[in-house]
Amino acid sequence: MSDAQVEAEKLGSDRSSEDSGSQSEQPAIFDRPTGWRKLYYHPTLQVALLGFVCFMCPGMFNAINGLGGAGQLTTTVSANANSAVYATFAFFGFFSGTVNNRLGPRLTLTLGTWGYSLYIASYLVVNIHPGAGTFVIVAGAILGVCASLLWTAQGSLMMSYPTEAQKGVFIGIFWAIFNLGGVVGSAVAFAQNFNSTITFIVLSLIGVVLTFFMADPNKMIRTDGTKVVRPSYPSWKAEFVNLFVALKKDAWIVLLFPMFVASNYFTTWQFNDYNGAIFTIRARGLNNLVYWTAQIFGSVFIGYVILDQKLYRRRVRAFIGWVLVFAMVFVVHIWAYFYQITYTRQSVSPATNIDIYSSNYPAHVWLMIFCGFLDSMWQTYAYWLMGAMSNNLSTLAVFTGFYKSLQSAGAAGVWRADGVGLPYINIFLSTWALTAAGMVFAFPMVYYRVRDHTEDKEGSEV
Repeated sequence: MSDAQVEAEKLGSDRSSEDSGSQSEQPAIFDRPTGWRKLYYHPTLQVALLGFVCFMCPGMFNAINGLGGAGQLTTTVSANANSAVYATFAFFGFFSGTVNNRLGPRLTLTLGTWGYSLYIASYLVVNIHPGAGTFVIVAGAILGVCASLLWTAQGSLMMSYPTEAQKGVFIGIFWAIFNLGGVVGSAVAFAQNFNSTITFIVLSLIGVVLTFFMADPNKMIRTDGTKVVRPSYPSWKAEFVNLFVALKKDAWIVLLFPMFVASNYFTTWQFNDYNGAIFTIRARGLNNLVYWTAQIFGSVFIGYVILDQKLYRRRVRAFIGWVLVFAMVFVVHIWAYFYQITYTRQSVSPATNIDIYSSNYPAHVWLMIFCGFLDSMWQTYAYWLMGAMSNNLSTLAVFTGFYKSLQSAGAAGVWRADGVGLPYINIFLSTWALTAAGMVFAFPMVYYRVRDHTEDKEGSEV
């Protein structure tokens, strides 16, 4: 224990004797590492490295998905594969927080990355053997298991490394780097050639390797000197009990469940039923590029400019964030409605698709940009709300597991609906209704649960 820690504990003891009404313990303060270890174990660097892992793996997945039908002429195989991805993701994601707490975030992250390489490789296979659509669907089911592990580990690390005042900034940093993967992947795919899939596979494998360079969370010290501690539980049974204890001790998380369900639901209409339906393949690639670029700016805007704005108390920032996201939901969907009513699943054809040189392309691509803004603002705000509920790595892993499980359940349902040919307008209206409902249900949680400071103990159970 450092001298600074001893001094801090002594100071806490003195204050306690002077003010018997104060029951809260002062957190232990540790000296930060020096030399090269100071840089390596810096929370900002570790979150940035985490962003690059997701840049290489989910980022490449997003680049392929954002093309509409994974860049194929028919969207059916992609829709069914995505349904498989999110179905297994939904099931395993509910328990992935438990797995993360038992295995540790680093190992969980490594196990989660390799499924992306397999899934991307399956599209290379289907390019060579067009009848191999079943293999893509099976690869999607495997990816769902892996993705549940990766995103749970990612969420617990991203939300536990920053101090309370830095959570919006750190989420913004991660989301910007992660979505840069979609930007780079979209630029590669814009050429629409055979070698682009091989490039995606190589990049995703680099992401697997990067996980071995992540620091041990138990050795991480935040910039304010407090230590990130991962509690140890004696058995798997204790971890599964912990899952339900989290719901009992902080039942407000249930009000975020509709928001969680909606958080990937809207991408089906954006990618397949808008981008994949009415644009040429070349235009899809450019739309995908601007979509993920917009995500970078959207996450930084709401994370840094709004949610971590020190001029206002955290509760005030929570309300401002809610108003902005809720308003963006209606701006995007009112705008999209006037486009959606002009076409149906039966009326679209390659002959009428919009190209980058079409006169109506600029107006339509701007909607894709705003969709990207909405997506990043939604995800950043959801993570920030969970981060405002706790600083405990174990608790945050469970919350992230809930988030990714319900997110994937919603996505599995809507991708399946798209795969069986449900009318575009039905998918669009359900998307609008669910996103609006998600924000309405979240409001009481924001009002009653978000406080200016989070009070919990690093080493305590959830």
